[in-house]
This record gives sequence, structure tokens and C-alpha cells, in this order.
Amino acid sequence: MSRHPAPSGDAEGAGLRRAALWMTGAIASFSAMAVAGREVSIELDTFELMAYRSLIGVGIVLAAAGAAGTLHQARTHRIGLHLIRNVFHFTGQNLWFFAIATIPLAQVFALEFSSPIWVALGAPLILNERLSARGLVAVLIGFAGILIVSRPGTAAIGPGQIAAALAAIGFAGSALFTRRLTRTDSITSILFWLAVMQAAMGLALAAADGEMAWPSMAIWPWLCIIGVAGLSAHFCLTTALSLAPASLVMPMDFLRLPAIALVGMALYAEPLDPWTFLGAAVIFVGNWLNLRRRRPVT
Repeated sequence: MSRHPAPSGDAEGAGLRRAALWMTGAIASFSAMAVAGREVSIELDTFELMAYRSLIGVGIVLAAAGAAGTLHQARTHRIGLHLIRNVFHFTGQNLWFFAIATIPLAQVFALEFSSPIWVALGAPLILNERLSARGLVAVLIGFAGILIVSRPGTAAIGPGQIAAALAAIGFAGSALFTRRLTRTDSITSILFWLAVMQAAMGLALAAADGEMAWPSMAIWPWLCIIGVAGLSAHFCLTTALSLAPASLVMPMDFLRLPAIALVGMALYAEPLDPWTFLGAAVIFVGNWLNLRRRRPVT
């Protein structure tokens, strides 16, 4: 028997509705970041991109938290958990930016949508959430969707597809540890350590070869969009994760696919691949089953 009373259906439903509103902001922010990331990749590698993006983020967090009077919340006793969370996210974000520059945007997003599958598998270990038989079926369906999107055997799977699939694992780890951190740390604390730690990681890796490109004037506006959209996406996502379980929040992200597919078609003449949409639909079904298994009984 659980030591904590289960939330009422009304309370859980209200939390999910508020989480859905915040996820709308996350969807818009991630989509803007994808377009800006492709434009920046013309001049910068992913480590340089992450370094500049995170330095912009540090300035935004310090200014916003200072204005709101919440900067003192950046102190934390869980620095190790922040580090683990940011290693997952930094790795996933670098792979994501690499994939954005090399394969169609819709395919990147479709493969990224497998992230809730990894969340469902990792939740029992990290969040002590039970994986039921229906949840396991949902995971298997999601894997089938990944195979449809990548279509192994019909065409060579390139570095871009591999990077996008691995990025989903990185984002899942980030979501799981974000959920843990929201139990004790404020959103200001999470975003502050996100920007500071990833700026340090980006600078160290970008300068590892002894060279670090300086962006041209044409690239700086795109970098600013990445910096602002990256933080707003994480603010919205972190808020949503504080309102509802990770295994429910992450599937809400699926509306990004049709939006980014239209953007890719309009800006980059990318075709609307029916296999990408079919695979994404199968992945969605798996995640929808995962959501249904948590539906409150009335």
C-alpha cells in the first residue's frame, strides 16, 4: 500500500491541463531552436554552438532571476544530481544539433519522440515509478515506430539518424533527473545550473582543439534565438514536469512533428515523408497507451 494518498481525479486532471499549457510554450521554443540551430551550423560546430548558447543563457538567467528576486534559490545541496542531469542534456543537445544539420527536421523530431519510451524504462530506476505490463507493451510499440522511421535494411542508416536516436536517450535522462530535482529545487536553481554547467562543458570542449570560431554578425541573431528559446523551452518543460509525471508530460510534445514538417518544407524544401509520419504515429500510439495506463479511475 502506498504511504501517500493518491491525488484525486480532479486534482490530477487540473495538473495535466496546466502542464499541457506549459508544453505548448515548450513546443514553440524547441521548433524555433531547430530552425536557428540549422542556420548556425553553417559556421559553428555543436560544441561552439552550445558554448555561446549557454553563455547567453547565463546572462538571461542572472538578469531574470535578479529582477524576480529569486537568484538566492540557485544555491543547492544536490549539485551532483544537477551535474548528472546536465551531462545527459548536454550530450543529447549536441547530438540533436548535429542531426538537425544533417537530416530532415521532421525525421529528427520523429526519432526524438522516442524519448518517452526511454523515460518509461528509466522511471522505475530513477523515480520509483512502476512499469506495468501495458507500459511494457507501449515501449515495444514505440520501438516498432523507431524502426519504421529509420527503416533499417531499405536504406543506409547515417550518422544523422543515429545521432537523433541517441539524442532521445539523452533527453530522457535529462527529463527523469529534472523530475527528481523539481522535488527539492526551484526552477531558478535548475535553469541556473543548466546554463552554468553547460557553458563550462561547451567552452572546454570547443577549445579542446585550440581553436574556437567567433560568430559573424549574421549568426548572432540566430544564436540569441537559440539562447532565449533554449531557456524558455526548459522553463516550460521544467514547469510542466513539476505539475505532472514525466511519463505523461513527454508525450504532449508530439504536436511538434506536423509543425516542424511544414517549416522544413517551406524553408528547406524538405519532402513530407509518409514513413516518417507513420513511424511517429506508431510511436505516439505507444506513448498514448503509456498515458492511458495512468488515467485516474473515477
